[in-house]
Amino acid sequence: MAAGHHDGHGQGREQTYQQGHEQGHGPGRGQGNGPEGLGTLIQGRYRLHELIGRGGMGEVWRALDESLGRRVAVKCLKPVGHAGDAGFTRILQERFRREARVAASLQHRGVTVVHDFGEHDGVLYLVMELLDGRNLLQVLDDARRHPLPVPDITDIAEQVADALAYTHTQGIVHRDLKPANIMRLSDGAVKICDFGIARLGHDIGFTSRLTGTGMAMGTPHYMSPEQIGAVSEVDQRSDLYSLGCVLYELATGRPPFDLEDAWSILVGHRDTAPDPPRMTRPELPAELDRLILDLLAKDPEDRPQDAADVGGRLKAMRAAAGAAAAERPSALPSWASGLTTGSAARSTRAHRIPEAPHHELTGAWSTRVVVAAAGPDTLAALVARHTEGIDLGRVGNWRQAYELHTSVAAARDRALGTEHPDTLASRHEAAFCLGRLGRTEESLRLYEYISDVRRRVLGPDHPDTLVARHEAAYALGGLGRYLEAHQIYSAVLAARERTVGADHPDTLHCKHNLAFNLGRLGRTDESYAMAVEVADARARVLGADHAETLVTRFEVGYAQGRAGRWAEALATYRDVAAARARVLGADHSDTLAARYETGICLGRLGRSGDALALYEELVEARTRTGGSTDAETLRARHALGVNLGRLGHWDRALAEARDVAAVRERVLGAEHPDTLVSKRETAVGLGWLGRWSTALAVYHEVAETRERVLGADHSDTLTSRNDEAHCLEQLGRTAEAQALYRRVSAQQQGAPERL
Repeated sequence: MAAGHHDGHGQGREQTYQQGHEQGHGPGRGQGNGPEGLGTLIQGRYRLHELIGRGGMGEVWRALDESLGRRVAVKCLKPVGHAGDAGFTRILQERFRREARVAASLQHRGVTVVHDFGEHDGVLYLVMELLDGRNLLQVLDDARRHPLPVPDITDIAEQVADALAYTHTQGIVHRDLKPANIMRLSDGAVKICDFGIARLGHDIGFTSRLTGTGMAMGTPHYMSPEQIGAVSEVDQRSDLYSLGCVLYELATGRPPFDLEDAWSILVGHRDTAPDPPRMTRPELPAELDRLILDLLAKDPEDRPQDAADVGGRLKAMRAAAGAAAAERPSALPSWASGLTTGSAARSTRAHRIPEAPHHELTGAWSTRVVVAAAGPDTLAALVARHTEGIDLGRVGNWRQAYELHTSVAAARDRALGTEHPDTLASRHEAAFCLGRLGRTEESLRLYEYISDVRRRVLGPDHPDTLVARHEAAYALGGLGRYLEAHQIYSAVLAARERTVGADHPDTLHCKHNLAFNLGRLGRTDESYAMAVEVADARARVLGADHAETLVTRFEVGYAQGRAGRWAEALATYRDVAAARARVLGADHSDTLAARYETGICLGRLGRSGDALALYEELVEARTRTGGSTDAETLRARHALGVNLGRLGHWDRALAEARDVAAVRERVLGAEHPDTLVSKRETAVGLGWLGRWSTALAVYHEVAETRERVLGADHSDTLTSRNDEAHCLEQLGRTAEAQALYRRVSAQQQGAPERL
């Protein structure tokens, strides 16, 4: 049995006790002011057997109460300073007895029991119940600082709030509530440690002081604003603030103010509003997010006023969650019942063809039970239809594939159950089809549903759970929600590394997407470093010419370009294009994509002649493989026109831009971003040819459309307004131009317009 009791005071949240085998089991002599060590008999009764922790307050030993034959934990306290001051020692002893009596008087299932206290050879000691469990700091560290599941957080919070409600009615304020002082036992029970002793530490200096100015006792990451500087007496609402800090850390994996030094942390508690936990963990229930923020209010009057109120809110959350679970539909959720179809799309994704059902599960999933009810032919037919749906996706028939997977999911739901892995597999494929159909919001919701069920049924680290979470992150990225995507990718990556290793293809796949997403967040250097790392690992594991290795090398080139390292990017893209041509063929879409980026690099390096020749070849290849109206063909034609302009061939550049704009408007729509880009390029050509009045009309059209679609303050809209102002200048309409420039400048700075 692991000894769960600990000290936890001392050096902040990093401080925790090691287990006995890490500390060593030697004779224990010469370890400071504690008892002699292993085998010592305290007061003729408590035999010390094993050192299970050491911290700022002293040592904790596993011991045997030889009078009662009971295993206990003995805490030997070692106050710092004044060791030779007899007057101080007498005051210390008296206060210790007073506070130890307080601790011993508390009788509640959520508070550690103190059996006895006293003094032995000049060392103060407490005898407490020996707990079998881990403190919350150890729980978080065991999970590598990953947040706890929401049901665990609310369960712990409810138990802690119940214990605080009891102790506060006894007139006792803990003053140093933190993860290291909260134990979660092996049976799920939660206990708070060190009541009374925490207050004793304030009086006699058991904990290290952060300043020499009378800093109030407490651990910086969990101190209430009113504790800082000890300017006022704290009450039970200070403990509630500390509870909010603990819950914040359980929910996000870090304290609310996780800064570099103690003073910055304290200033954060005093002056700075914490980021809502849902910024880090969007799936957190809104009610829990609100409760944590309420507990972290700077003014005690703005917090919940007692722990009973906190417990009531937590019970209401649990009841609401239970009601929602009871109403969960047996088939697709209500939001998916009316899904509609969309336009076809293409994909290069490789699907895994599932084998016939072979699950040896119990309860509602038992294949042996289901076969008797549904018949083996029915299940085999569903497997065949599932495979047919995957094949439809392979050839780009995403609408038909979606309809088939949805139908199979409904049939599997009836035959196998809503939460059976095969039912979820069909829904997973349906979600993928939705993504390919451009219905990303619907796809995301379905992936979130699947990942939630798989996490509950299969476990958070099960490969199927991680696949669904990965796809949810990909959908979030597609919606521009890059921060949320980053958080999920990071969590999935940690789970992959923990379960299958750093070099596993699935781990590298996740790391690749994380690197790409970092670039979207503007973290260019990190994106580049991670992409290089993944590319090297994939080359080592899969081979230098493997498709996935080349995909990551492509991203390395993209990161190099974003950093302005165009010569390096050019070399990277050329290598990728050559490898893809060798492996996939010269006309493969991936080969042509690498050649397109090669042309971008040539243009950025001032080699527009070389870029023009490349794009002329690329337009021919794209037209041959995808058709004249294909999006990639039009992209290549747009780049061709840009380089014609760079070379001064403005008549040809204008003709190309107009033609591409017309096709894009017909195929994509008048308000599509690509259509507007081509129209702007048309205006650029008109301007270079001196046709400013016509250019002004086109610039104005683009600006008005962007303002209507994107908003007046969007950067693309403001760029178009600047284009308008430049045209007005060229036409001699200086006053109008200056007014428009001022308007744009005011919007860019977020200031009121002054015309």
